[in-house]
Amino acid sequence: MKPKTDSKDRFVVIMAGGRGERFWPLSREKTPKQLLRLLGNRSFLQQAVDRVLPLVPIKNVLIITNQAQAPEVRKQLPKLPKNNIIAEPIGRDTCAAVTLGAALVGARSTTAVMAVLPADHVIPEEKKFQQVLGDAFDLAGRGQALITIGIQPTEPATGYGYIRVGDRLPPPTGAKPYKTAFHRAEQFVEKPHFEKALEYVNSGQYRWNAGMFIWSFVAITEGLQKHQPEMYEACQRWFKVAGNPARLNRVLAKEYPSIKRISIDYALMEHAQNVVVADGAFEWDDLGAWNALARHLKADPEGNCAVGQFVHVDAARNVIFDARTKNRTPIAVVGLRDSILVQTDDAVLLAHKSQAQKVKELVKRLAADPKLRKLV
Repeated sequence: MKPKTDSKDRFVVIMAGGRGERFWPLSREKTPKQLLRLLGNRSFLQQAVDRVLPLVPIKNVLIITNQAQAPEVRKQLPKLPKNNIIAEPIGRDTCAAVTLGAALVGARSTTAVMAVLPADHVIPEEKKFQQVLGDAFDLAGRGQALITIGIQPTEPATGYGYIRVGDRLPPPTGAKPYKTAFHRAEQFVEKPHFEKALEYVNSGQYRWNAGMFIWSFVAITEGLQKHQPEMYEACQRWFKVAGNPARLNRVLAKEYPSIKRISIDYALMEHAQNVVVADGAFEWDDLGAWNALARHLKADPEGNCAVGQFVHVDAARNVIFDARTKNRTPIAVVGLRDSILVQTDDAVLLAHKSQAQKVKELVKRLAADPKLRKLV
């Protein structure tokens, strides 16, 4: 029986380069969603790091971000070693970030097991999450599985990809049974329309794809070699210079712009035969847009969720967020329903909850206007 991986051989790579445009006007290029304190006094990135520290030493936590956000990431995570914050020269989707993460981890330990996690999710049940992640670390350290955490769907959501799972897998020979259920992944499915999503939820055979992965350095590099040979070659080159941050930055600056822009799901997970799904039996929310905040804030009797001083007559089911740091005044509303109202020091957003995803389009429009570009 293979021994459990020691915690010093466990690494966590947190992907923190997203732009979080749907949370404008609070999120900006230099301070996107993962760097905001929307719920509580810690940003989503700080919470993501806090959640994994019981399982891995802080020196084994790596953050992949971009050059605009790196200064704020360093400010928010002062205890993280400086060289553990790596800025991509340009965004190239998740496969490039995973490949870079593998090169960085492998340069520190070729026997490592690594988790790749998003920086901006809400996971209130930390202990349950840690149980699943710990079991996944153990299983990944025993063999060649590419493990992804799948969330049990609670509604027919159309904004997530789904994974169809097969039978529950038995524990590895000689290992104690895990508390976490592991299944073979049968199929990755794109974001479905509502009727299809309803069918998936009712079948019990599908999980939400949460974009969380656990694998050994050996398993991920072998997967890339088989299914994405160009990425594998890039991984080999970056692995050789990963110990020298200045040299790595020069190589990345030269090579990154021509790297293929593709997600790790398309590039690898949908093709590999050794994908295992861990049941994410914990509360989870990827907090995709302003309307999602209503799931985490206390509502008044009319269903309004407010952060800030809010007074209303005949208003219902609104999300009100006052992010002003100076000259805060009450926000007064009459007769408004199912809307989002966000106020910052330099902008106000008013949107219907059903149109929350379109804030991204609004940001594009602001970016295209020379007079308003500074608000992005």
